[in-house]
Amino acid sequence: MTTTEPPATRDVVPFGQAVKAWFTISLQTFGGPAGQIAVMQRHLVDERRWIGQRRFLHALNYCMLLPGPEAQQLAIYVGWLLNGIRGGLVAGTLFVLPGLVALLALSAVYVGYGDTHAVTAVFAGLAPAVVVIVAQAVWRVGSRALTNKVLVGFAVVAFVALAAFGVPFPVVIAFAALAGWAVHRWRPHLVTAGGHGGNGTDGPAPLIRDDALHHDSPSARRAATILAVGLVAWFAPVTLVAATTGIGSVYTQQGLFFSGTAVVTFGGAYAVLAYVAQRAVEDYGWLSAGDMVRGLALAESTPGPLIMVVQFVAFLGAYHHPGSLDPWVAGVVGSLLTTWVTFVPCFLFIMLGAPYVERLRTNHSLSAALTGITAAVVGVIANLGLYFTVHTLFVDSRTVTGGPLRLELPEMATVRWIPLGIAVIAGVLIFRFKWSVLRVLGVSALLGLAAGLAGLPIT
Repeated sequence: MTTTEPPATRDVVPFGQAVKAWFTISLQTFGGPAGQIAVMQRHLVDERRWIGQRRFLHALNYCMLLPGPEAQQLAIYVGWLLNGIRGGLVAGTLFVLPGLVALLALSAVYVGYGDTHAVTAVFAGLAPAVVVIVAQAVWRVGSRALTNKVLVGFAVVAFVALAAFGVPFPVVIAFAALAGWAVHRWRPHLVTAGGHGGNGTDGPAPLIRDDALHHDSPSARRAATILAVGLVAWFAPVTLVAATTGIGSVYTQQGLFFSGTAVVTFGGAYAVLAYVAQRAVEDYGWLSAGDMVRGLALAESTPGPLIMVVQFVAFLGAYHHPGSLDPWVAGVVGSLLTTWVTFVPCFLFIMLGAPYVERLRTNHSLSAALTGITAAVVGVIANLGLYFTVHTLFVDSRTVTGGPLRLELPEMATVRWIPLGIAVIAGVLIFRFKWSVLRVLGVSALLGLAAGLAGLPIT
């Protein structure tokens, strides 16, 4: 039998206490989604006992169904459970705030001092490490998601579609979901998604019981209200920017483009970054491929979701195409607007869908579609790795074409030997010695600086 949480007027924990806890968590959100989820697990489940293990994992499974950063969405979900809508808003906002401030400052440093020899060398050392970090992401996701040959096939098809034929990322994701659903109808066991592990935990009973239903029950009126408020909040800044700077301005382009990417970021930031890099570099000309790799390195070194790298992309794009604004003001406006349209949908998805979670829990067809997407994401991330490898470890590349085929390959004679050496060292540190991403980035930056000061060709 399920029970109901206290009325909406009562917080499960005092609101001020919850705010302090979320602020503490926000300062420890390094290491990607796995590390961020582990931090919340320790603070919320193991130490404070505010939520039970099964309820925590159930919330995580729901967040895995959604586009966007699952760790931040999990924070919003648990904040909603603890303190209602205001709790979700505070938890989700604090989760990204430290990373927003840090990456905004680093973006300004990059633009202002990136041409100096020492700073250039440091960033050149970070870029090869990013190639290895992406390879690690392929391995981690693949080892969990590709549990049979059919799912391996999903990943291979996704990689070939993106790398060799230029199929748009959203199309790949849509077909992966459809294929997952179709395979489930044919052979359900091939796309049966596993859970995230774990049962109960020892210790006192949690404040939010595993079998309790939240007081905020689903209704058409509630859904319509949240949808209306959420859509207005999401697109009001974009509309304001379009009205004041024009439809063709870089700010309007960024607002619309990153609003679109916010709804297709299934599988984490790595899955969508190849698409972002391709459009931002080749179509819009907001930054170079080298800038993109260095921006990812900066995002890896700051707290918060990795998708925050889009803030760096927007800062450089607006700085280089400021229109009538001062370039520095333009960079800040583009950066903040992009952050807004990237993360506001996360609040909307959670607040709108959380009351329906129990219904989604037993929806096997939906789980099968998610399994198909997760398998394809391995190929998507591998494509990102190929893109970064070509543009980081080689000076020149060539494009092989023929019919629908369009494959970018490196010119092997133009290999950058110093970055290649740094990549090998980073690979050994990550795969052999299991060093953290932050430590590897620090070593790589020092190696790049040393090579640059020694006059070696690193860029």
